[in-house]
Amino acid sequence: MGTLSDQIHGVLAVDPSAPAIEFDKQWTSWGELAAIMRDIGRLMDEAGLPSGTRVGVMMRNHVLTAAALLEIVASDRCIVTLNGNLPDDRLAADIVAQQVPVVVGLARDWSREVVRAAVKDNGCLGISLGGASGTLVDLVEGLEKVSGDGHRRDAPGIVIEMLSSGTTGVPKRIPLKATSFAQGIDEAGVFEGRQPGEAPRLRRGVLLVCGPFTHLSGVFNVINCVASGRQMCLLERFTVEGWTDAVRRHKLKVAWAPPSGLRMILDAGVTKEDLASLVTLRTGTAPVDPQLAQDLYDRYDLPLLQNYGATEFAGAVAGWTLAEFKERFTEKRGAVGKLNRGVKARIVDPETGAELPFGEVGLLELRSAQLGDEASWVRTSDLAVLDADDFLWIKGRHDNAIIRGGFKVQPHDVVTALESHPAILEASVVGIPDERLGQVPVAAYILRRDATAPTDAELQVFLKERLLAYQVPVKFMCVDEFPRTPSMKVSQPDLKALFVKSA
Repeated sequence: MGTLSDQIHGVLAVDPSAPAIEFDKQWTSWGELAAIMRDIGRLMDEAGLPSGTRVGVMMRNHVLTAAALLEIVASDRCIVTLNGNLPDDRLAADIVAQQVPVVVGLARDWSREVVRAAVKDNGCLGISLGGASGTLVDLVEGLEKVSGDGHRRDAPGIVIEMLSSGTTGVPKRIPLKATSFAQGIDEAGVFEGRQPGEAPRLRRGVLLVCGPFTHLSGVFNVINCVASGRQMCLLERFTVEGWTDAVRRHKLKVAWAPPSGLRMILDAGVTKEDLASLVTLRTGTAPVDPQLAQDLYDRYDLPLLQNYGATEFAGAVAGWTLAEFKERFTEKRGAVGKLNRGVKARIVDPETGAELPFGEVGLLELRSAQLGDEASWVRTSDLAVLDADDFLWIKGRHDNAIIRGGFKVQPHDVVTALESHPAILEASVVGIPDERLGQVPVAAYILRRDATAPTDAELQVFLKERLLAYQVPVKFMCVDEFPRTPSMKVSQPDLKALFVKSA
């Protein structure tokens, strides 16, 4: 079987004149994409930055950034993700901390003086994409060579150092092995009709990519799309209008959106006719409320195929196929899907580590070549249930349980109860400090369109009928929108700050 690099280059060479990526309603061909990649690679080669080099990339959803990511992966270098959406001072501080020898970014990010100064002070090579001169790839003036000492140049065998979303705390950078990432791309072929070792070819149909490149799913989808020879419609960010327009124009059969985006689609009143071409919807990044899947099916007659993965897993390790959904959704309601081929799972007691029987809730452990060591179990922080058919249910995170006076509150349970209220579209629950009890749960929620907000007392009564007394939040907040990470998950630290500020 060829390498992932072989697969990428093989697809690029099949028909260079064929359209590859649509961005901002303009198509870039496979040949044009390959030429951009070659120019980026040439500049790094000339600067003496070979395979294994750590390459800082100011991440933006853009066709030129996609080309940079493809070149870095295909040349066996290492992507070091830099969040281009951060304020200037925070992005500059991260660049200084990473000490990469080269930084790649769009021209608009190079116009940020504080950021540019940080790169110069570090003595990095600067590569600009899409400058005003019309040149797609060029060196940044004043940053034409690598200078200075102290760079952490090499990460052999690592394909990406991915900055986590920071949903539950301070973001951290997670190194992913190139072998694990390639295995994840190989395993994902089942969803594209691609078999392991299959010769490169172009496939019919367009894949919509709207997940942010600052999240692993965005990067993974771009690489997987190209490895599969699939045309791509790339959106700068998810919006209901942009997503719906892409579905209509390309007559998509399958479209991905985050769970929060799917709720927005429902709430915006997108019609069944708007989505007439679709056969199914896909989602990931967070567990899905089974009622959301049911609501989408009832309105649009569309199955919702979710998957489960994490940055540490180098992609998804479980998910639904359309055939499985049609056959078993009612029976397996609420599952994130079936374990991918080659993935083994077990559920263990959080305290003793003893393996639990099928159907019991405990900590999820996984074993797969995709995780880097096929012989060892990797413990996650997710509470889960596994059945005898290898279907998996995620029940929340063990490490964000709220300990209220010695009683453990799982936010997932409270969110599920809140979202069963007819007025509530989406809810999130966090713990805040309490002098007497240690922590207490509080809840924020978004109303359904045209709904009237229930009073706190009404919510207390509603929840006491569905939860134990210690699980009921002590405070509620109705918000127009949650603070979110780039992957559109609710940012728990920022949500906690809202409650602390309002206290």
